[in-house]
Amino acid sequence: MANIMSSKKRAEIGERNRQSNVAQKSKTKTSIRRVLEAIATGDHAAAMTAFRTAQAQIDTIARKGIIHANKAARTKSRLNARVKAMVASA
Repeated sequence: MANIMSSKKRAEIGERNRQSNVAQKSKTKTSIRRVLEAIATGDHAAAMTAFRTAQAQIDTIARKGIIHANKAARTKSRLNARVKAMVASA
């Protein structure tokens, strides 16, 4: 553990930021899961609503640097493809 006051403060701030990042990632994973659940039930309207919410959440954490921009784009692309495939198969 740090001994200098400024180092202690930086350690506290780092921990607070880490916990915030974990919460944001968890929120994003939940929104992605909701999209997948809506796709599994076959409800297109619910899937689109959940997808829009998830897309906004993914963009937010990518903008903050919590996940890489390429990962955000890849995740959104895969979700969108699943929603489109659901409509095509119906």
